[in-house]
Amino acid sequence: MTVSKPAPECDSMLEVRAAIDEIDAALVALLAERTSYIDRATQLKPAIGMPARVNERVEEVVARVRATAKNRGLEPELAETLWRILIDWSIAREETVLGKE
Repeated sequence: MTVSKPAPECDSMLEVRAAIDEIDAALVALLAERTSYIDRATQLKPAIGMPARVNERVEEVVARVRATAKNRGLEPELAETLWRILIDWSIAREETVLGKE
């Protein structure tokens, strides 16, 4: 994703806000796309007997997100907090189809 103007080149709050709005729209689009994969997982998991929550996978995702955040200059703790919320929401969505066990 490329924002119309890099942060250091923004000379006004209007430009900063416009860029933030672009990024927010892209984040929402990515979250919607991620959700489509969560929904697909609910179709595939029953055939292989996989539950909605797989703790090892949760920790694998969190570790990868923390590493990516660190490499990109984002606080890993913030990324982990956000992803744990996203993961919990995703698992709850899967559980509406698959059940809790």
